[in-house]
Amino acid sequence: MDIQQFNALQQQVLGLAFGLAFLFGLIGQRTHFCTMGAVSDIISMGDWSRMRMWAMAAGVAMLGFQAMAYTGLIDPARTVYASPRFIWLSALLGGGLFGIGMVLGSGCGSKTLIRIGGGSLKSLVVFVVMGVAAFATMKGVTAVLRVATVDQAALAVPAPGTLAAVLQPLTGVAASQLGLALGLVLGLGLLVWALIDREFRQPVYLLGGLGIGLLVVAMWWLTGHYGFVNEHPQTLEEVFVATNSGRAEAFSFVAPMAYTLDWLVFFSDKSKVLSLGVILVVGVVAGSACWSVLSKSFRWEGFRDTEDTALHLIGAVLMGVGGVTAMGCTVGQGLSGLSTLSLNSFFALAGIFAGSVLCLCWQIWRLERSI
Repeated sequence: MDIQQFNALQQQVLGLAFGLAFLFGLIGQRTHFCTMGAVSDIISMGDWSRMRMWAMAAGVAMLGFQAMAYTGLIDPARTVYASPRFIWLSALLGGGLFGIGMVLGSGCGSKTLIRIGGGSLKSLVVFVVMGVAAFATMKGVTAVLRVATVDQAALAVPAPGTLAAVLQPLTGVAASQLGLALGLVLGLGLLVWALIDREFRQPVYLLGGLGIGLLVVAMWWLTGHYGFVNEHPQTLEEVFVATNSGRAEAFSFVAPMAYTLDWLVFFSDKSKVLSLGVILVVGVVAGSACWSVLSKSFRWEGFRDTEDTALHLIGAVLMGVGGVTAMGCTVGQGLSGLSTLSLNSFFALAGIFAGSVLCLCWQIWRLERSI
């Protein structure tokens, strides 16, 4: 492969990634796919429909990733979630902060982008603040604090840090076979749990669950297989085209928000090239905006009052700091990471759910006191 072919491949990967992100935003807007909303529905109304939709997406993503790993289309050891360090405290604490933040900020990272596409100016403010907080936690003042504190609490686990890798020495089964077996058990279990409820089996919920799950699988295939080059024409090193981490990536929205702000602010700097993360952010907003306009649901939305502004700002900071600390959000760790069976993803997701439930209960308590 020469440099012209490599550049052409990079453009293809970015173009296809935009298409997948566009569909993510469109489906998310159409189906109201939202992890925070799913938790809120359960606590406030006892309605599990959106949580079943989220579970179906997770199950489909898990089945798809493990099937590709088993057939050799993608290497689990070369994903952004692969690590022999089990950062349990960072995952739990970061997830908890993110869970609280997404309740205060009216949605997680993906929902923030979807709401921007629907006309929410306050979500635009959340995006900017969240991106700055995320960048600071990757490379700035809160990054120094993160590395010196919670990241120190780590356990060494068999590479690539997945449930299959940890259980493999105990079972004697090959990691690829064990990963497929676990993916089938857990993935099918989530699908069965979602579909067992008759009220859930409606086109809108099936579209959200199957659609989002398949998009995660498609993104794994795009970055981990189609966009993988064994030998870069200039550096002669293997490379995953257009990814920020240099590894296979799927959908995630915390760090990409920081990358987007960085790309916009330093646009004239030739070292700041267009990357997968930036494309995902733009694509989701565009897809959401397209459906909002077509369905005539586009509405400008601003902050209600000073308190509403303050809570959203606090939520944005917590999501930016927490998302980077936990190495992902409800989609990054919850769907993409969980599909790899990463131990860190399981703990991050537990922290996110715990934080969101705690904050929602606090909001209900405040509401009842004001009556």
